[in-house]
Amino acid sequence: MFGKTHESEAERLQLLMKQAEEGGGDKARDKIHNQGRMTARERINYLFDPGSFVEFNMLAEHQCHNFGMEKKKFPGDGVVTGYGKIEGRLVFVFSQDATVLGGSVGETHGEKICYAYDQAIKARAPIIGIFDSGGGRIHEGFSGSRNVAGMFHRNTKASGVIPQISAIMGTCAGVAVYSPAITDFVFMVEKTSHMFITGPGVIKAVTGEDVDFETLGGAAVHGKISGNAHFVAQNDKDCLDQIRRLLCFLPSNNNEKPARVQTDDDPNRIDDSLVETVPADFRIPYDMREVIKSVIDNGDFMEVLPEFARNIVIGFARLDGYTVGIVGNQPKVMAGCLDINTADKAARFIRFCDAYNIPLINLVDVPGFLPGKMQEYGGIIRHGAKMLYAYAEATVPKITLVLRKDYGGAVMAMCCKGTEVDQMLAWPIARLVVLDTSAAVDIIYRKEIKQDENPEEFRQKMIAEYDTAFSNTFAPAARMLVDAVIEPRHTRSALIKSLNMLLHKVEERPLRKHGNIPL
Repeated sequence: MFGKTHESEAERLQLLMKQAEEGGGDKARDKIHNQGRMTARERINYLFDPGSFVEFNMLAEHQCHNFGMEKKKFPGDGVVTGYGKIEGRLVFVFSQDATVLGGSVGETHGEKICYAYDQAIKARAPIIGIFDSGGGRIHEGFSGSRNVAGMFHRNTKASGVIPQISAIMGTCAGVAVYSPAITDFVFMVEKTSHMFITGPGVIKAVTGEDVDFETLGGAAVHGKISGNAHFVAQNDKDCLDQIRRLLCFLPSNNNEKPARVQTDDDPNRIDDSLVETVPADFRIPYDMREVIKSVIDNGDFMEVLPEFARNIVIGFARLDGYTVGIVGNQPKVMAGCLDINTADKAARFIRFCDAYNIPLINLVDVPGFLPGKMQEYGGIIRHGAKMLYAYAEATVPKITLVLRKDYGGAVMAMCCKGTEVDQMLAWPIARLVVLDTSAAVDIIYRKEIKQDENPEEFRQKMIAEYDTAFSNTFAPAARMLVDAVIEPRHTRSALIKSLNMLLHKVEERPLRKHGNIPL
């Protein structure tokens, strides 16, 4: 008899599969668990529907023979890749295994991730990347760079085609951070996940600055300061639960619409409390999130970037069971002014919703763009233009509701008639003007006020006239700049009626390769 028997080869297969499943061994797994974290395979098993995960390239190994690496081969090469079902929907995944060579990215490791991406793009299904790696595998020299760059290429190729979600559940360092940065949403975990280009050791050597992992690139930093982390979780399970929740709002690809969900919330529900939530006195702040939760289905709002650029609120919700993206000014923070960070935050969210057929609901209460030298020096013109560009480019249903203030350049930035909003609604107390009444009067009647015998009396008279002519909801409604003036109590039903009218909206744009957004 020549060759191996079926039995012996089956035994070899089982041995290799067991080695792949064990990763770096018990000691390495215990270390992960002692840090309060899950292993790569535990994360996948928790994330996917039971029994649905199918692994591919399980037996792949690196081919490096330098620096003793031929003695450090592990089936799988430090990353688990495959596909399965989440809430019954096909989803692809790669999960880096920190127990194997620190989860470092070598040539084979990177090729496995690229292959997973290729299959996800072909299948038009979302992909989730779970990052837990010390960075590039320097033992392999320059050879690993091809597939690291290949990851970035596939991130870009998949952008706007399939949803891409990144979960930083350990360390993500060096050039590898650019992969999650290109994806649609980034999750991080408090205290246990870190993301940075240059580590504390290099920073100390180059600049002399002492900084620890958490201060340099922890979840709090990226969730509040840099805006790189869209969601921050308390622990690994919370992170994976949030990912499952996010996917429920999204379609599988750009050729689909998000599935409608029966929420049993009456579309004609009236809410009389809105007149108390939103004071008629424009000087009194309120929390826009209370308005959002009162009008959406069952108050179920998944806010994105809740701690970054808090003067604007963005996130996903449902109206009459349909997924919508909500963009709302936040009067509670900086009076809801638009600035550099809010423009970046909103523009990217708007473009995501447009890419994946998610209607946009814009809740407006904005005094304008934040004035100041630092904003001008920081490029508020360029950054603000991103928001204008995003709304003007979007072809999904766009519904704007003005609650109170809609002033100045922010009128255009929050989507108005000029940027082809589909439905422009307003409350009776709303004011849609180029400039606040008193400021406008002070400019228009500057000379007259100075020359009048009773300047303040004359000023107040002109303010009253200007209010009657311009600073109200009814003047723009008379000019068809507002489609409907609605009572606050009917906000939910008005938004749903507008949405249902626009569900099959079709809007053609000139053929082009792509626009040139002011990045």
